[in-house]
Amino acid sequence: MRRTIAKASLLTALNLLFFAVIGTALLAITYQLTHDPIAHSEEIEKLKLIAQIAPAGSYDNDIIRDTMQLAPDALLGNDDTTPAYLGRINGRPSIVVMQAIAPDGYGGKIHMVIAVRRDGRIAGVRVVSDQETPGLGDYIEIAKSRWINGFDGKSLGNPDDSGWKVKKDGGSFDYMAGATISPRAVVKAVHNALQYFAQHRDTLLQIRGHAAEQAEKDKGENQ
Repeated sequence: MRRTIAKASLLTALNLLFFAVIGTALLAITYQLTHDPIAHSEEIEKLKLIAQIAPAGSYDNDIIRDTMQLAPDALLGNDDTTPAYLGRINGRPSIVVMQAIAPDGYGGKIHMVIAVRRDGRIAGVRVVSDQETPGLGDYIEIAKSRWINGFDGKSLGNPDDSGWKVKKDGGSFDYMAGATISPRAVVKAVHNALQYFAQHRDTLLQIRGHAAEQAEKDKGENQ
C-alpha cells in the first residue's frame, strides 16, 4: 500500500515537473518570438516622435545612427543606460534628443523624449508612453492636446527656476483643472533634463572632441 502511494506521489511529482518544464519552455519561446517585434515597434514609434521634435532642418546627418549611451542618472530618471541621438549640421553638433522619465505620474512612470538645441533651448518634447487616467492625463500626449508644445523654445533661464512649475504651484505652465499630477510630473522631468543637459553639455555635444578633431585637421592643412 505504501509502495503504491509512494509510486503515485512520484508520478504526480514527475508530471508536475514535466508540465513546469514545458510551460517554462513555451514562455521562453513566446518571449523570444515577441520581444524583438515589440522592441522594434516601440523603436519605430520613438523615431516618429523624434522626427516631430528634431525636424530635418535642424540636422543633416543620420541622427538615428549618431548615438551615444547615457548612464543612469537621477536627472533623467533612467534606471538603465539609454541612447541619446545627436544631430549635426555640416559635422557640427546642433541638437541632442534624450530620453527622460517622470517617475511620479498619476498612474506611474511617464516616458518622454526631449530635443535640446545646442544653445540649451528646447526644440520639442513628446510623451512616448504613460499610464495616466484616460480623460485626465490624456492631454500630455500630442495626439490629444497641444499642451506639450508649451515647452518649445523654453530653457533653464526661460522661465527661471521658480517658473518651472504648473500655475497652480506658482509656475508658468498651464494645466487642466482636476488633473494637476500629470503635468506637474512632466514639467519637473523636463526641467531636470535641461539641468542634465547643462551639466553634460560638452560631452553631449562632443565639443572637446570636435575641437580636437578640428585642430588636427587645421594642423594637417598647415603642414
